Amino acid sequence: RVPTAHNSTTRPSDTMFLRRALATTQRHSSSFLRALAPRTGALRASQRAFSSVTDPSVFRSLKPQKPEAFKDHEEFLAVHKKSDTTMNLHLDTSLLEPEGIHPDKVYRNPSVGLLYEHACRFEKGSVIASNGALIAYSGEKRGRCPLDKRVVDEPTTNKDIWWGAINIKLPESSFMTNRERAVDYLNTRDRLYVIDAFGGADPKYRLKVRVITSRAYHALFMHNMLIRPTEEELVDFGDPDFTIFNAGEFPANRYTEGMTSSTSVSLSFAQREMVILGTQYAGEMKKGLFTLFNYLMPKQGVLSMHASANEGEKGDVSIFFGLSGTGKTTLSSDPERHLIGDDEHCWTEDGVFNIEGGCYAKAINLSREQEPEIYDAARFGAVLENVKYDPISRDIDYTDNTLTENTRLSYPIHFIDNAKEQSVGPLPKNIIMLTCDAFGVLPPVAKLTPEQAMYHFMSGYTAKVAGTEVGVKEPSATFSACFGAPFLVWHPSKYAELLAEKVEKHGAHCWLVNTGWSGGAYGVGKRMSIKYTRAIIDGIHHGELENAEYETLPVFDLAVPKSCSKVPHDILNPRNTWDDKNEYDRKAKELAGLFLENFKAFEDGTNAAILGAAPKP
Repeated sequence: RVPTAHNSTTRPSDTMFLRRALATTQRHSSSFLRALAPRTGALRASQRAFSSVTDPSVFRSLKPQKPEAFKDHEEFLAVHKKSDTTMNLHLDTSLLEPEGIHPDKVYRNPSVGLLYEHACRFEKGSVIASNGALIAYSGEKRGRCPLDKRVVDEPTTNKDIWWGAINIKLPESSFMTNRERAVDYLNTRDRLYVIDAFGGADPKYRLKVRVITSRAYHALFMHNMLIRPTEEELVDFGDPDFTIFNAGEFPANRYTEGMTSSTSVSLSFAQREMVILGTQYAGEMKKGLFTLFNYLMPKQGVLSMHASANEGEKGDVSIFFGLSGTGKTTLSSDPERHLIGDDEHCWTEDGVFNIEGGCYAKAINLSREQEPEIYDAARFGAVLENVKYDPISRDIDYTDNTLTENTRLSYPIHFIDNAKEQSVGPLPKNIIMLTCDAFGVLPPVAKLTPEQAMYHFMSGYTAKVAGTEVGVKEPSATFSACFGAPFLVWHPSKYAELLAEKVEKHGAHCWLVNTGWSGGAYGVGKRMSIKYTRAIIDGIHHGELENAEYETLPVFDLAVPKSCSKVPHDILNPRNTWDDKNEYDRKAKELAGLFLENFKAFEDGTNAAILGAAPKP
């Protein structure tokens, strides 16, 4: 702006100088443009462009308009008729009215491409990696929050539930308060996403699941993890059997009865609903559905399992029990076998079926050399959660644990080349119980008697691996009944009885496999090589270990093979890997004592044969 003589901070001589300078600049500019474009209309256009220095409206008038073909997706609503089938199926805002949610824009089962676009446009930190996967961040919470999980205490279900530290009671009124809080928050969002899909690959036990969320990342995650419906199935979807209200960006009210923090993950089995507040960690949604299956399936004589499963060419199915970080996903992704699923299954009278339609693998230190099938699953359509990347190349640094040890990769199961088209299989032949032993005491593999199998199943010994839960920084010994205590609803004995019945009836072989430490405890020894663990699993599948020669490991009374192809024989007996044998003996007795102390909670009602399978320090 050219100052005027009336400006108290500018002298008249300054004003004259500035006016002359501006006139000279315009004159020289006009001369330059005249020389550049004689005999054409370019001179007038250039002079108009120059005049925009003092007239910004020219810029506004020249702003390009969006071509009709590139209108925003939400504008698509304005030009479509209400009778349009596609619109009513995927964009109908009345879909959520029964829940009291009235969004301006709703995207039901949107395309992967649209979810990518919205995540990158509207969600801070979301970018596309060089391998095509979507990188997303879950905010402050980068693992599950088991201390904030609540189950509604109401008359129709409360006698079935194993109340305590796992299933903490929540009054119905508090659940409804949280539900209303979530609905109110979702009503403030510019856009919502709805994923209608299925849980349970066996149609006989299938549940219709609806996920309502404000984050495209969460929608893509559950698109991957649930069993995706066809267009015809979506038309006939009807009312859901289970609804997840994910308002994780909004905190719980810590003064609500039953709340201890601003995070709340609450379940109502009577209403078949789950409400999430105060955490954006996507894994809470999949585990909420798994918890519901853990309640419903035992009522029908079906064993729900925190386990992965695969199938050989001869139809031999293996079940891999284990907590997060023990190797369920890694070991079930075998190039010689067909993947049924990586985390959650059910064992019926006819066989096994996957609850999910995707996989959720740990991504820390992921490499093509060690886990080629999972590494190659990180592509367009997959979600990489809380990983670090190069901002220029967008290459992922899988070794970087700056944000969390619990970096994750979510992908549809068909991203694994040898996954079964239908995630069901025949009756299991091998039951493999995976443990991550932080003491370095248990052997890489042991053959279990039926009584030992029940004892170790009910004990569920492993180590909490860093990052899987909030606050866990390094492995620590823990016991998780049925290798999935955080997700159990009934007393562990109910699941153990179902397993014992099915193992006996169908003649399955049982094994204990340690993917934890060898040569010493955590901090001294080393984590078991995945190469050797895979060779052991191959020995089980090929029948080699069934016919091997065994020796007995003292204290735990476990049958340990003397040899296994492609595995150094000296590591099969863990005591041989310790430099200080006396220290091994001391640690073995210490761990045995922890087993005995933990099992006191199950002694009442457990038969003498199973109690006799306990370690003897």
